[in-house]
Amino acid sequence: MSPGARRYAMVILAIVYMFNFVDRQILAILLPSIKAEFGVGDAYLGFLTGTAFAMFYVTLGVPIAQYADRCNRRNLIAAAVALWSGMTAISGFATNLVYLTLARIGVGVGEAGGSPPAHSMIADYFPPEQRSAAMGFYTVGISAGIMLAYLAGGWAVENLGWRKTFFVVGVPGLLLALVVRFTVVEPRRGASEDRNASDNRPRLAEVWHFLKLRRSFFHMAVAAGLSSLVGYSVIGFLPSFVDRSFSTGVVVILVWLGLILGISGGAGFFLGGYVADRLGRSGQRRALTFIAVVTLLTMVLMSFMFLASTWQMVLLFFVIPALTNNVYLAPVLSLTQSLVSLRMRATASALVLLIINVIGLAIGPWLTGALSDLLRPGFGNESIRYSLLIVNCLILPWAAFHYFRAGKWIDTDLARASEAD
Repeated sequence: MSPGARRYAMVILAIVYMFNFVDRQILAILLPSIKAEFGVGDAYLGFLTGTAFAMFYVTLGVPIAQYADRCNRRNLIAAAVALWSGMTAISGFATNLVYLTLARIGVGVGEAGGSPPAHSMIADYFPPEQRSAAMGFYTVGISAGIMLAYLAGGWAVENLGWRKTFFVVGVPGLLLALVVRFTVVEPRRGASEDRNASDNRPRLAEVWHFLKLRRSFFHMAVAAGLSSLVGYSVIGFLPSFVDRSFSTGVVVILVWLGLILGISGGAGFFLGGYVADRLGRSGQRRALTFIAVVTLLTMVLMSFMFLASTWQMVLLFFVIPALTNNVYLAPVLSLTQSLVSLRMRATASALVLLIINVIGLAIGPWLTGALSDLLRPGFGNESIRYSLLIVNCLILPWAAFHYFRAGKWIDTDLARASEAD
């Protein structure tokens, strides 16, 4: 492939990931309106934003990735974008909680087909020494999507209502699906490393057994899941925390949070990959140790944020941890691709995402919301503040421990990556 074709493909894949998170994050912005209309508690809101979506997102991700390791990955991504965008638009027509929950499950089914094949394609576009930075550019789509959801969603919910907002957000994705299908080039497997994929199509059990023997994979996946637990809890409930604790207008909160998550958070994704590539030149253990130290720093900075006395201080304290809490993702995704053989890459990506999202997405928002409901009799509107604080202080040190442990084994495991080629 020409350099121009690779760069174009990376931009389109990042935009796909951006739409992925616009469709996913818009629900967090609409939660106050949905809560008011249907009269539900924080535990159900956490279930709707996390568990209902994640149950199908994580479980279907694996069989879809198995298909991606055998077929055209670009076409699969195009179909996935069309499905999740259509289900987002349909969410606006929900007349009760059952229909809304089913629509969000549909979004999860569609998004299950997005990332694993994209990770596999990126690994074929870029060699190992550039892969974390490339993955960092791709994951900037997360922050760009969250920023767009917060900035546009705040205006839309004020002027259009939550139902029309779902429709406005979902329809453009149908056009993006056509762009992916007809303009992105499917790379040859192994092209970036001058390796040739075997005709063997490993079954799921083979891939799992291969990864099970790599101790670094287990520790990286658990650590990333714990980091994402805090991340999903924060982006899911931070607007509610600021609104309840300081009685600030929702639109003002969303504008500032969108800018912080988009600019600072996006920088964290990219810098995490860039720094990991540089540190990894002399061994990937240094890169994972760096992530562990940054994770502990994030815990301290987040604590200051949750204990702040004004909403302005909350936003100010959030600028740095919005960056530091994102540095883990690109290196973990990149190293997962480097740990396995060519026809295992999409499946390996789906497995690491399964672990990350079961811990982070399925459990995180629900756990934080349930803890808030438990604390409400004693703390009232401040319950979500202390729920977030407790989750942050307990979970991030646990994540740092696993990053340190992953570093102990990573270089040995990488040396064995091509055993199944």
